[in-house]
Amino acid sequence: MMGGDAAMVVALADSLFFDIDLTAARTRVMLFLAIGFAPFLFVAPLIGPAIDRVAGGRRFVIQVIALARAVLLFFIARYIDALALFPLVFANLVLQKAYVVSKSALVPSTVRSEDELVEANSKLGLISGLTGAVAVIPAAILLKTVGAHATLIYGMLIFGAAFFSATRLPPEVVAAHGVDHDESMQLRSASLQNGAIAMTVLRGCVGFTFFHLAFWLRSQDQGTLWFGAVVGVSALVAMVGNAIAPRLRNRMREETMLVASLAVAAFAGIGTAALGGPAGAVILAGALNMVAAVGRLSFESIVQRDAPGANQGRAFAKFETQFQLAWALAAFFAVAIQVSGPVGFLIVGVVAAGTLVNLVVGTSRSDGRRRNRRSVSQRNRNLRRAPARGRAPRSRSASAPRRRR
Repeated sequence: MMGGDAAMVVALADSLFFDIDLTAARTRVMLFLAIGFAPFLFVAPLIGPAIDRVAGGRRFVIQVIALARAVLLFFIARYIDALALFPLVFANLVLQKAYVVSKSALVPSTVRSEDELVEANSKLGLISGLTGAVAVIPAAILLKTVGAHATLIYGMLIFGAAFFSATRLPPEVVAAHGVDHDESMQLRSASLQNGAIAMTVLRGCVGFTFFHLAFWLRSQDQGTLWFGAVVGVSALVAMVGNAIAPRLRNRMREETMLVASLAVAAFAGIGTAALGGPAGAVILAGALNMVAAVGRLSFESIVQRDAPGANQGRAFAKFETQFQLAWALAAFFAVAIQVSGPVGFLIVGVVAAGTLVNLVVGTSRSDGRRRNRRSVSQRNRNLRRAPARGRAPRSRSASAPRRRR
């Protein structure tokens, strides 16, 4: 699937998607983002639980997505110089996000124990990045020697391979029963909710930055080359994030990893706003994609630790859907507003910094209340024990009845 994504991105480099007038492109992108993601906002939370209970549900969904994306690439090749290209491209983006949700739900069924889950996701991230990087080379050669149509046909073949490869995935049902009380309570723990907030913001920052740079860089000299650098660096550092996340987890708590990820995002946003220029755009995109990869694996560790009784497939699908919706809404906001590059960078930094402060303050307050409750409870227990400890033991002679003389 990552190889097909790479082929599509390369094929669109010289297409109408990047050549159309900037104002007209912004209007059309806003329209198709709204059309493409509106059903996803409302249908995904309803359809997801139903798919979880269907035999081979997530495997079936991945096969359908691979087949649909192959068909969409065929139509993109046919209408690459027409305005119909826009809805086709954004339909592909919607399916890409649906695949990520399905993959997150399916991964737990491919490992022997929950302890292997983080390692499995880390390896999947590395394999995906390497596959995308390798797939770019033939795609670029086909684009330069034959044309975009040949590159898109190449992408179709890759998605066809993904369809047949998906038949080897396990057919187990992700969640055979509904959410019970214990699972619901575990998924509402404070650390899990704070982790979900942090990941939602990180994913939203990635979506906002991608579309903000896609439009802003077009107004710069050699904008297409700079945007290609953004895409390439983002893929590379995401691989680095997937590689170092398990090692970071062995040295620090998962909450610390998420806080550090938000801090890096805030620093990168504010710092590149001062730096400005396309070089700052590449730095910001790279920093965000790396911390998003680290944050994702740390969040998965929190789910394993704090919700051991929850259905992992259903839990990851639920949260991944929330993160993808944040990506979509942030992307729509980036297209809707018209700001310069540094202002967009500053928005990312301020949002990340505000979330960081809110989480730190909120966590400190909750920890303080928890310590107060423990101290009050301990004091009450001590008060109940005090009379028993202070009472002198009664002697047997005093307690025995007096004998009559």
